Amino acid sequence: MVEQQIVARAEWESARAELLAKEKAATRVADEVRAARRALPMVEVDKGYALAGASGTVGLADLFEGRRQLIVWHFMWRFDTGEGCPSCSLIADNVGDLAHLHGCDTTLAFVSRAPLTAIDRFRRRMGWSVPWYSSEGTDFNRDFMATVDGGDRPGLSVFLRNGDRVFHTYSTYFRGAEAMVGTYNWLDLTPLGRQRYVNEFPYHDRYGN
Repeated sequence: MVEQQIVARAEWESARAELLAKEKAATRVADEVRAARRALPMVEVDKGYALAGASGTVGLADLFEGRRQLIVWHFMWRFDTGEGCPSCSLIADNVGDLAHLHGCDTTLAFVSRAPLTAIDRFRRRMGWSVPWYSSEGTDFNRDFMATVDGGDRPGLSVFLRNGDRVFHTYSTYFRGAEAMVGTYNWLDLTPLGRQRYVNEFPYHDRYGN
């Protein structure tokens, strides 16, 4: 049972109005942060990366698929079980139809240190269509701080392409990428809230097992 006060409608509306003022203030701050993020300076990526994908070995510029913007999710891998990590899998489940990103000249791709054969096997099992590349044997993860001190961490990096030139514009990790968890955004609206930490959600094909 949720421990919440039960009140008359008028009292609820008053409390809701107070919360709405806080929500609007938070929205204004979030807008300021988004503007500051877009205004960040960028760094040209002049290092070559040989990433393994469905069509063979490709470079970072190829991940754009001809679009101007690229978002890379640094998908952590569980080498002990041969699966993608549960928290990154939850985020993958929340991606939705890629047509909306493509319509905004933006490509989303996953990159993991795992071998491509293991990635393909897991992606087929989970039913995802997001392009997924292996950075095995490259410095990609370390250069973009997705692998630190020998371990991986969840996060994303954003790139901009101008002709043949590629620029790194943004990266964030851990809770900085929490907005990607759409399930949390829905649960945050409810009295029970999130209920589970992000890595406590099972793979979607294991509910009821």
